[in-house]
Amino acid sequence: MSEKKSLDTVCVQSGWQPKSGDPRVLPIFQSTTFKYENTAAMADLFDLKAEGYFYTRLQNPTNDAVAAKIADLEGGVAAMLTSSGQAASFYSIFNICEAGDHFVSSKNIYGGTYNLFLVTMKKLGIECTMVDSDASEEEISKAFRPNTKCLFAETISNPTCHVLDFEKFSRIAHKHGVPLIVDNTFATPINCRPFEWGADIVIHSTTKYMDGHALAVGGCIVDSGNFDWDKYPEKFAGLTQPDESYHGLAYTKAFGKKAFITKATAQLMRDLGSIQSPMNAFLLNIGLETLHLRIPRHCENAQKVAEFLEKHPKIAWITYSGLKSSPYYQLAQKQFDGGRSCGVMCFGIKGGREESIKFMDSLKFIAIVTHVADARSCVLHPASHTHRQLTDEQLIAAGVQPDLIRLSIGIENCDDIINDISQALDKI
Repeated sequence: MSEKKSLDTVCVQSGWQPKSGDPRVLPIFQSTTFKYENTAAMADLFDLKAEGYFYTRLQNPTNDAVAAKIADLEGGVAAMLTSSGQAASFYSIFNICEAGDHFVSSKNIYGGTYNLFLVTMKKLGIECTMVDSDASEEEISKAFRPNTKCLFAETISNPTCHVLDFEKFSRIAHKHGVPLIVDNTFATPINCRPFEWGADIVIHSTTKYMDGHALAVGGCIVDSGNFDWDKYPEKFAGLTQPDESYHGLAYTKAFGKKAFITKATAQLMRDLGSIQSPMNAFLLNIGLETLHLRIPRHCENAQKVAEFLEKHPKIAWITYSGLKSSPYYQLAQKQFDGGRSCGVMCFGIKGGREESIKFMDSLKFIAIVTHVADARSCVLHPASHTHRQLTDEQLIAAGVQPDLIRLSIGIENCDDIINDISQALDKI
């Protein structure tokens, strides 16, 4: 938006800017292709000399309007939607890494991303070193190599709910001349804007709070425009040197602060095609319009549930940064708007894994689902589900306790949520 607006207004008004006679509501441009009057007009699009649309695998007007809204929310210069959060994670790394390169990541991340980084990307010749996000700057810095291209972390880790120290991680990244890439899915820009704390690139699984209704899978990459790629021309040659697939165009010279997103769109999306469908982007936009209303309710409910669990005699431990007993409480108060984190917490039940399973099976309306962070309260036991293939030793190495329960608090009546949890605990 041309004028600085509050996040509340950006959620509702940004992105789609209808002109006189246009639809008031963002339309679904449900078309694979776009027509032009002559060959030259389309040729300019293929050469990146003009802006426009020719094939939805690269760009679509519905998608671009929603991406622009998310860029506004995060305070970035440009954004790109992807077909999933996993695709956003992959593209954000692969846009600056190639075979023979290395990057560093916090080990306190989503299990799917953990596997993507350590297994799948290794097959592409890109190596990742995992570090404990709570480790010292000196310890984390030991993981860096001459061929390290970026540092990756999550604002609030899934499922362990660790809170990232942005200032520490940005110092480390910039000291080594690489960008800090942050997954801001759980906090959302309503509670935290990582660019204001030194992050360079932000990604989201829009499937979660941004969509809010568990309707549409999607992801997003947002660039702050702050990282100076030209300062390290050899390290980031893909951005600073001529691209043979575009007649020798150099992205930083041609597109300035939008170089990263332009390359991700024109090169990666062109070749790999993980585009978000226009229909999913339309549904995502509906969710974004109420994001500023839903997030405070998620956090309000979660705070009450966390306080209830902390005092319950059958709870062995709980991690939620809204609790004053949390080691992340002060960090959350500093980095998050109003100290709010998100609606997700993790905890363990006395008696271990079997008691955790019994508790979950006794819940009535809090559903056991793979999903997290939507309007409905839901629960997951990673050791039984997303991390089922790991031994207890491997779980602990990945930072996931065998008894860990991930509880995502929705926007239902909080008394009803607590009553369901209470009756399930009574059955243990």
